[in-house]
Amino acid sequence: MAYRITSLEPERADAKRLLALDRGHWGIENGLHHVRDVSLGEDACRVRSQDAPEVLAAARNLALGLLRSLGAASIISATRRIVMHPWEGVRLLITPR
Repeated sequence: MAYRITSLEPERADAKRLLALDRGHWGIENGLHHVRDVSLGEDACRVRSQDAPEVLAAARNLALGLLRSLGAASIISATRRIVMHPWEGVRLLITPR
């Protein structure tokens, strides 16, 4: 059995609506956070001071956005390629779109 706390009114908090909200949450988790962790090792990062965690998160989001905008079939493969050929990554940043 599972319990949920919600701010929805009782008439709007039926099982179908709550399930849709729960699935929406996991769609975000799987589509963004999981990709950031698996592809970019976000959970392994030990940077914890001042604004550095937020800056690194923004840089990771920028990198993923660039790779997705280029139609990268695999974020992991594209990331590995840029690690092996850093000038390709620089070219991505300076090439106008």
